[in-house]
Amino acid sequence: MSLVELIAQADERGLAASGLACLDRCVPLLGGDDEILRPLWASLTDDAGAGDWGDGLEQARGKLDAAGDGDEAVALAHRMLEAAPVERSAAEVRVWADACSVASLQIHRLLDTAPDDASSVDTRRQGRTEGMSPLVAAELRRQVTVLEVLSGHGAAGLRRALEVSIEGRRVLRAVVSRRTRQRS
Repeated sequence: MSLVELIAQADERGLAASGLACLDRCVPLLGGDDEILRPLWASLTDDAGAGDWGDGLEQARGKLDAAGDGDEAVALAHRMLEAAPVERSAAEVRVWADACSVASLQIHRLLDTAPDDASSVDTRRQGRTEGMSPLVAAELRRQVTVLEVLSGHGAAGLRRALEVSIEGRRVLRAVVSRRTRQRS
């Protein structure tokens, strides 16, 4: 099943986790630490209160670097954070998760030193993967995994979704670090 189809079939929790995972993997671009989005992840559990998502989002927005450096990848990450809905309704989260998917793939495409043969990341999301760059391929696999895990396991899949996100964040942090060294 393509990423577009998985997003179309996901429930509210799966969509919120999908968008959050994309944002979480891009936190290195926003100057955040590994724990900055933990309250948002916790708000997706069955035990979470109704306002936990909005509170966690407000905290994250207040702590993450609001200033961009004119870099397109950083600007895309900021847009993901700013576009996150304060109210976690299925309709709003679906739009956000879809936009986060596109933005995160585009960020990985911008940061990858290997070329990607596709004219846009939309072709990747629809399942056409020939000539895909390694960083984009890994991000696409992570997005698919998060949605599949949550679709198959519900709240019990949150831990695995977070693990996938942490792995991706480490990869992107290394890419950003290498890029910063090369610019210096």
